[in-house]
Amino acid sequence: MEAKRFYNLMYICILERNTKTVKYVVDAREMKLFEETAIETMGMPSLVLMERAALAVAAEIRAYAGTKLLRAEEKRLLVVAGSGNNGADGLAIARILASEGWYVTVYQAGAAGHCTREWERQHKIMGYYPVRMVSNWPHEEYTVMVDALFGIGLSRPVQGEYADIIKEMNRRKGFKLSVDVPSGIHASTGRVMGEAVRADLTVTFGWAKKGLLFYPGAEYTGRLAVREIGIDRVCFEAAKETPGMFYYDEPLGKLLPPRRADGHKGTFGKVLLIAGFDQMPGAAVLSARAAYRAGAGMVKAVCPDENRGILQMAAPEVLWTAPQDWRAGCEWADVIAIGPGLGKNSRVKEILTGVLTESNLPIVLDADALNLIAGDMRLQILTADQGKAGRALVLTPHEGELSRLSGKALEQVTEDREHAARILSRDLHCVLVCKGARTLVCREQGENCVNLTGDSGMGTAGSGDVLTGIIAALLAQGADAFSAASVGVYLHGLAGERAARRYSSYGLTAGELADAAGEVIAGGAAYGEL
Repeated sequence: MEAKRFYNLMYICILERNTKTVKYVVDAREMKLFEETAIETMGMPSLVLMERAALAVAAEIRAYAGTKLLRAEEKRLLVVAGSGNNGADGLAIARILASEGWYVTVYQAGAAGHCTREWERQHKIMGYYPVRMVSNWPHEEYTVMVDALFGIGLSRPVQGEYADIIKEMNRRKGFKLSVDVPSGIHASTGRVMGEAVRADLTVTFGWAKKGLLFYPGAEYTGRLAVREIGIDRVCFEAAKETPGMFYYDEPLGKLLPPRRADGHKGTFGKVLLIAGFDQMPGAAVLSARAAYRAGAGMVKAVCPDENRGILQMAAPEVLWTAPQDWRAGCEWADVIAIGPGLGKNSRVKEILTGVLTESNLPIVLDADALNLIAGDMRLQILTADQGKAGRALVLTPHEGELSRLSGKALEQVTEDREHAARILSRDLHCVLVCKGARTLVCREQGENCVNLTGDSGMGTAGSGDVLTGIIAALLAQGADAFSAASVGVYLHGLAGERAARRYSSYGLTAGELADAAGEVIAGGAAYGEL
């Protein structure tokens, strides 16, 4: 007991240390608040922020020109500028590169009489530099095109003239760079607002915007460069608010529970896995292997006797117990994971009800456990009551399961997954892992996590079973529910990237994903360092 308490305290210290190094993600409202705080409360001149933003973009364009070995006559830049502050950034970019010898044209979109004050000031300064300004699409081709039409404030579908401009920009050849957000992408949700620029590179300022990370916006963003311009963490205290979302991109070793040299299989956590019923023993195998690879000291599987031989042949380290003895398993365990390959018959429903009613252990609910809860109001109330009472609950639905659990249409969930996940996590008093290309980890209160790791090859049968095992193992080693889920998803994605490098995105299987989790831990990799 003392050893377990030691691990918990050590892990809390590690996580508190790492809250200083996480990367924040903001929505449009948060970014506007921090920008206004920097300007109005802290006294940072808006033109200084704008100049730093323009210099950051200019540096990226220079880097592109250097990579492509552009000759002087090939340095041709077209800036498509709206009438707002995003357009004003574009004018500053045009002026900076014109002073460096680029042939620069600015295409002014929208009504000239409706420009912001900053736009007018940048336009006046730009007038002293050799920049050509036009009000119609120029016939020439350009090596680089800068999209400075709309900023983070876009809230209506792009139509008419602006839609035509975006279509023409997408049609033309040349390297396309978007300033802050690709025009036509909703900065908070990633939705395509009618038409959107397909950028090769997006340079955003301060922090990544949610719409640049969530799909489909991520497809339009191209490579993302986040650049500091003076709106930094100091603004949080001045604004009395912290962004509501973050992501990890640091070495995994900094996030994992500590392991004492004098520890043993009992102190490293015992996972009870209720999975692999009927014709699905592989689900139990995958979850169990992943739990061991993620550091669990012992794993015991509850599954029918007819699947015992398959389970223990595939994973001889796994202990076994019969379904009728699940209560003894709960007394033995530190954590329960239930759902992979479970089925939805009356026998498994009875076990799920008993686990929720008779145990207070941390629990990971996945797959068929979620479908059983979604289809039974009594189980939903029971789950919510357990969470409200303080039990550590982690639910891991994909979008379809989230739709069934929340009672929302799939289209509603897809349109704004974050909102649906936040509401359900509050209703059920749980940590919710909304699986997808950008998995979200939401909780009742505090910052939430978006995961940027992973590979398309993870869209294969059994991938979710592996995640269940990883999260359960981290819980068993002393992590709280949110940390186990967010770090578990990060590890799961890193494992997918490693396995895809070895077997390709086409050939990756869940068994290889489970084994790759151990390899990633051994290497202590971070996102982009595999």
